[in-house]
Amino acid sequence: MVESSQRFVRIVGLSATLPNYKDVAAFLQVRVDDGGGLFYFGPEHRPVPLDQTFIGVVEKQRMRQIAKLNAIAFERAVQSVRVGHQVMVFVHARKDTVRTAQALLELAAREGNPDEFAMEGADARAKHEAAVLKSRNRELRQLFASGVGCHHAGMLRSDRGLTERAFEDGGLRLLVCTATLAWGVNLPAHTVIIKGTEVYNPEKGGAEDLSILDVLQIFGRAGRPQYDTSGEAILITTHKSLDRYLALLARATPIESNFIKALEDHLNAEVAAGTVTNVREAVMWLSYTYLYVRMQKNPMAYGIKLADAEADPRAEQRRKKLILDAAAVLDDRRMIRYDAQSGNLASTDLGRAASHFYIQHESVFRFNKGMKQQMNDAAVVALVCLASEFDQIRVRPEELKDLDDMRASCPLDIKAPLDDSAGKVNVLLQSHISNQRSANFTLVSDGNYIAQNAGRVSRALFEIALRKGWSSLARRLLELSKAIDRRTWWTMTPLRQFGGDLPFSVLEALDGTRLDALLEMGANEVGDLCRVHRLGEKVLHLAQRLPRVSVRAAVQPVTRGVLRVTLTVAAAFEWHDRMHGTSEPWWIWVEDADCERIYHSEHFVLPKRGRHSEHVLAFTIPIFEPKPPQYWVRAISDRWLGCETVVPISFKHLLLPEQHPSHTSLLDLAPLPVTALQDPAFAAVFRGYTHFNPIQTQLFHVLYHTDASVLLGAPTGSGKTAVAEIAVLRMLRQSRQSRAEGGTGCAAVYIAPLKALARERMRDWRRKFGSGSGGGGGGGLGLSVLELTGDAAPDAAALRRADIIVTTPEKWDGVTRGWKARPYVHLLGEERGPVLEVIVSRMRHIAAQTGRPVRFVGLSTALANARDLADWLGVDSSGVGLYNFRPSVRPIPCEVHIQGYPGKHYCPRMATMNKPTYAAIMEHSPDKPVLVFVASRRQTRLTALDLISLCAGGDTPKQFLHMPEEEAAAAADAARDPALRHTLPFGIGIHHAGLDEADRSVVEELFGAGKLQVLVCTSTLAWGVNFPAHLVVVKGTEYFDGRLGRYVDFPVTDVLQMIGRAGRPQFDTHAVAVILVHEPKKNFLKKFLYEPFPVESQLAGALPNHINAEIAGGAIGSREDALAYMTWTYLFRRIVQNPSYYQLEDTTPEGVTAYLQGLVDDALAALDESGCIETSEDGERVKSTPLGRIASYYYLDHATVGEACDALETLADDGGDDDDSDSAELCRILADAREFAELPVRHNEDVLNAELAAELPWAVDAARVGEANTKAYLLLQAHMCRAPLPISDYANDTKSVLDQAPRVLNALVDTAALLGLLSPTLRLMRLSQCLLAAILPGADPLLQLPGVAGAAAAARVRAAAARAGAAAAAAAAVTAGGGGLRPLLRLAEVDARRALAAGMRDGAGATAAAAAAAALARLPLLEMRAELTGNGGSSNGGAGDRPVLTEGEEYEMTVRLEVAPGTGLGGSSGGARQQLQQQQQSRKGRELGWWLVLGSDADGELLAMKKVGRIARGRPVETRLKFQPPAAAGGGGDAAMTLYAVADAAAGIDAQVALPLRVVAAASAGAAAGAAAADSEWPAMVAKPPAGGAAAQRSDGGGGSGSGSAAADGDGGANGADGEGTSSVAGQDFWG
Repeated sequence: MVESSQRFVRIVGLSATLPNYKDVAAFLQVRVDDGGGLFYFGPEHRPVPLDQTFIGVVEKQRMRQIAKLNAIAFERAVQSVRVGHQVMVFVHARKDTVRTAQALLELAAREGNPDEFAMEGADARAKHEAAVLKSRNRELRQLFASGVGCHHAGMLRSDRGLTERAFEDGGLRLLVCTATLAWGVNLPAHTVIIKGTEVYNPEKGGAEDLSILDVLQIFGRAGRPQYDTSGEAILITTHKSLDRYLALLARATPIESNFIKALEDHLNAEVAAGTVTNVREAVMWLSYTYLYVRMQKNPMAYGIKLADAEADPRAEQRRKKLILDAAAVLDDRRMIRYDAQSGNLASTDLGRAASHFYIQHESVFRFNKGMKQQMNDAAVVALVCLASEFDQIRVRPEELKDLDDMRASCPLDIKAPLDDSAGKVNVLLQSHISNQRSANFTLVSDGNYIAQNAGRVSRALFEIALRKGWSSLARRLLELSKAIDRRTWWTMTPLRQFGGDLPFSVLEALDGTRLDALLEMGANEVGDLCRVHRLGEKVLHLAQRLPRVSVRAAVQPVTRGVLRVTLTVAAAFEWHDRMHGTSEPWWIWVEDADCERIYHSEHFVLPKRGRHSEHVLAFTIPIFEPKPPQYWVRAISDRWLGCETVVPISFKHLLLPEQHPSHTSLLDLAPLPVTALQDPAFAAVFRGYTHFNPIQTQLFHVLYHTDASVLLGAPTGSGKTAVAEIAVLRMLRQSRQSRAEGGTGCAAVYIAPLKALARERMRDWRRKFGSGSGGGGGGGLGLSVLELTGDAAPDAAALRRADIIVTTPEKWDGVTRGWKARPYVHLLGEERGPVLEVIVSRMRHIAAQTGRPVRFVGLSTALANARDLADWLGVDSSGVGLYNFRPSVRPIPCEVHIQGYPGKHYCPRMATMNKPTYAAIMEHSPDKPVLVFVASRRQTRLTALDLISLCAGGDTPKQFLHMPEEEAAAAADAARDPALRHTLPFGIGIHHAGLDEADRSVVEELFGAGKLQVLVCTSTLAWGVNFPAHLVVVKGTEYFDGRLGRYVDFPVTDVLQMIGRAGRPQFDTHAVAVILVHEPKKNFLKKFLYEPFPVESQLAGALPNHINAEIAGGAIGSREDALAYMTWTYLFRRIVQNPSYYQLEDTTPEGVTAYLQGLVDDALAALDESGCIETSEDGERVKSTPLGRIASYYYLDHATVGEACDALETLADDGGDDDDSDSAELCRILADAREFAELPVRHNEDVLNAELAAELPWAVDAARVGEANTKAYLLLQAHMCRAPLPISDYANDTKSVLDQAPRVLNALVDTAALLGLLSPTLRLMRLSQCLLAAILPGADPLLQLPGVAGAAAAARVRAAAARAGAAAAAAAAVTAGGGGLRPLLRLAEVDARRALAAGMRDGAGATAAAAAAAALARLPLLEMRAELTGNGGSSNGGAGDRPVLTEGEEYEMTVRLEVAPGTGLGGSSGGARQQLQQQQQSRKGRELGWWLVLGSDADGELLAMKKVGRIARGRPVETRLKFQPPAAAGGGGDAAMTLYAVADAAAGIDAQVALPLRVVAAASAGAAAGAAAADSEWPAMVAKPPAGGAAAQRSDGGGGSGSGSAAADGDGGANGADGEGTSSVAGQDFWG
């Protein structure tokens, strides 16, 4: 383990004095030569000198020999006791302890002194007397009265402890015990006597001599260091054995190894664990054993002839023979699979079960012979009793009568005779379950041993039966194992498992009553049933605590032979911590109609925190023809008897889909040259090869010479990207021709499933189709290639100019919502999920409505139902345009190996796959590029580190490195990721989305150049960067689904995509893929890897959000429109082809219409409940609400905005004025968004979350620490606090949260504005700033500047700036922080730099101060001026400096915004953000923008809001706000509004203007003023900073949007769609 893991393990060995201690030291790898770790102390170093006496008995007759042994032991014991010492007499059988004690007392009585061993004083005896009298051990009570005790492992633990304490306290003078006391308990005595040395060996069926190690250990108990100056050890044995013991002690005869005796079991354990995979490794494994050490020293003792030992000093041949013999035995017993030709060893289900439950191979041999699929209860119990673990149970003649009496009470028939060990074990096991007690002490001890081991054996048999798929046998074995644990029969009432909570008479009355029947009764009925009325309620209450689950099953036929089963499991019982702990495990399986064959099984754990939630399990099972009537789903508690749920899966209305047509044949065509494009510039796009491959050749005509839609299904690596490029060139040629004829051009849209693939395609196509500068030089067709992803958000004008748009499904969905104003005309796509289904359906609808044709080119892996997809895409029904090739049609043949690995738990199973991964690399690609795909970022790190460890165990630890070590070291030093820094020097790279962009680029470059041989990556690389390799290893086919909170399977298409990376067209003639999969899924993957499932629609589950988008965009205005919209979807085509998959029973046109109408009605009802739509009185017309437009615009779940609206209203109703508590609550509202529900909460992360919560300022509900939304809340806090995260996975999770947070925050800002809530709106904007700047609300905005660390540094900066300030007022503002950064921005640059240098004096140099000053200088100082025009162009005159406005009238305000000279020096490119801490990861390069908010502070009402883009220095911006003045109080009077300008990308630079006015009621408006003024301006004047000072400061986060209806007028919302910004209340008032 040390060599394979490269982790140091320290071994400390403690032992009695050993004759061959150097051999043991060599075995432990202790340095012997220099004595560095070896310490040996002989008998002369004992703390208490020991007198050793050896006595040999010459008597050979057995009874006289025993009498002589007793007499000598008595004589020696009396001598010691009479001088005041305690004596321990060691015997070698449990029953002999009592017999010897009684014999010694009889000898004392014969000598006339029956109280020879009794204590003289009464204190020590009295101390334990009461406890002894309570013991149920009759012999213990009798012996104690005479001062004698007995001790052995068969006694109850309480009795053993009582005896030990009594002897230690002096209450016993003589203790008769077995050798287990010498090894297990530190209980010394002055005199130790070993009476006899014969020990019964059940394997031999006879006696053998006591081990010398046992003798030494027993002798070690002689002498008490605290009290004695000497000790006495006496060995009494037979005369023939005396010489042997004297020789062992005097001549130091070496101790030999017994490892060979159990070699088969240990080898099986190593094979099951994955540490030994072949004979060579097994032989090496033996070299780490003590057997190997002794085999070299004493070869003849281990069957090695002297000549052989000389010829083979390392005993290679002997070790190999031992391994081969053991492997042959294990293979014969089906515990491993041994391939004699290759020497490979592979574990089986039998072997793994035996290893896991510590079952001997002999037991497995017997189980193989006795195990049958059909066995009754009696046969199952008898099978358990056959285990070799019970062979040591002997039947004694005196036990037969008691056994016969006990058998009469056993409920199950026992066929084995009682004089056989199996019969005795059967009786005692049934008696244990029945709670029968025996008066025979030896039967009690044997019964305890049987009970301790039978549960383990029955669990092993259950696992074996489960893996065999034998339903009834597995169920019986599971019931038996629970019965052994619970000590009650499954035929009795399950309430017996509550122990003594109910009287025995009540339990007897309840026997035979089913639990479900009991739960349907009332308390009075239960009282009548159990004949104790007062206990009826208690019985019912206990019955409700018995674990039960409700199970709902839904089936969907995938093919005619495969069903997809979805189980919804929920707890249906009362949780009680004492009874149920933190979780309840269940076994869930699906069995056939006869309840005999298991088709699928899962171990499901119901956690306490999930007891109120529904849990979804999804899997596939086979179905056969003729179709069976039903299957059964069985859920059985793993711990509780009688807790079982059985649910039928009826196939009465199940309709199986038809067989799909065959694949397209690959024609034998001559490869077409690229010159067939008839344009040298076009041919240059395919630089690097001269001819198209066979697939491209076959599609060329339809792609390049027609405008027909095309669907291509072909394996990864078959050149589908070139197919897309040919279609683009066709579009370009047609576009040029159209423009030449005076028409309009067209554009191509490439929809990639992942951002990584979009980035890869952008780099490639900018080089090929663009100007060439973006891709590394040369060529290009001069087209405009535009990226539209979450990382890049071009404006509408750029989209209109683009020739090629590369985007993701979600982004294109957002762009095409509201399509009536934005027609796009060409689509290239890859089919992934409901979003892609929606956008294709929408594009087809657009084409039909506008009359402008859209050509679809669909690229996919091989499809099972390609015809349906082709019809939906509009591919010609004659088949022109449909090409669906077999998965085997690929340019480079690929050899696929699938290996299954067991294990219930994901992480240990992944760890066992590391060594096979390494073995696959060494076997299939020892010097060629290798891709290892794993499911998570964490697994990339763990896998890479384990591969390094495995390399280090060989001769060349850096065998995967193919560049100079100096170059690798330089690359490692430059890497930011710590794991990558460690792996690069070994030639292993890691790649995942959480890596820094620079790190990813370095890894891609090194692997692409062949300098790194192995790249461990997540599945995104399969879809993204085009990195083929000779070998692909798919390490696990599961990933963690945060929404479900469990591991789920990758789609088969993803696995095919990974496999498709195997094979390098330029270098390889064949490729290899190795798939390491969970054992139960191995056969499934084998069957369907090259028989892909048909593509089914997933739209129904996401329909409300997409319907909402169409309503918000104006495409749907009624239920009829929604129904018509459904006819454009792929769902509409599939429900008829596979109706049972979609739960459709009536396939008539009327039935299909009713089904679709039901889907629409459900979606509209959900939207109505969320407040996203309004319906007419007749329920037919629908229209979008502002909330619905917000959800659509920001691409949020409709439930998110509905729940957020309710939460904001509740917050406003509470009326809290506490900034910190309100900020905490707003952050909680943000984190509770549905978008964070899929954040992974891994195993044990609830504990980490609780620990992290204790370090953060805002508390969380302890009951929710295991939920995804709570984790998101903690990560947001930790980011703002800059708190350390517990593990590296949390850093990646934080990035995911910060990617989503700005979009959600923008929606929350719009929602708060919609509700007219001024304070929550501003606080949300400031929370947005805080997230971007990574500072808490209330923190000084100086902390966002680089190098300003901590409040103390910020205070020093402000103090220094105050000294540099010209005026006292300015100095006070700077010191107080009330103006944020604005007063600092007014300082001269040199003064600001000095102030920063003074505040950053602790460890920061001039360079850091200059960087901070430069960042400060890039921030703009905004100045505002407001001008009012009234309704229709005028206001009601003025009253002094206050314009008079009429209540209820709408007015328009013109706001002029400009950046003060000398500030905002870097604003033109967003540089103000680039210098701020941690902004790069959340801003993604967007420019600084502003929110304009007009509100009334008096009543907290928000009057208007708008988003303004970047304001460049020297280029003032004017914008207009429409508003109604605040309500007039008491018929009119003075009032005030405040205009806020809140930055979306920097804290502390916000501005606000106080706008005083007078409001009059509408009735008195005419008399309020004379002639109307054309304009009324509030002149700008400097006033004091706003109230609140530094407490009002916030920092960085998500950007704003338009007013309450973000997407309604498009003025404000369009800028905020991608905007994450920063902002902070600032400190300058303007008033007139």
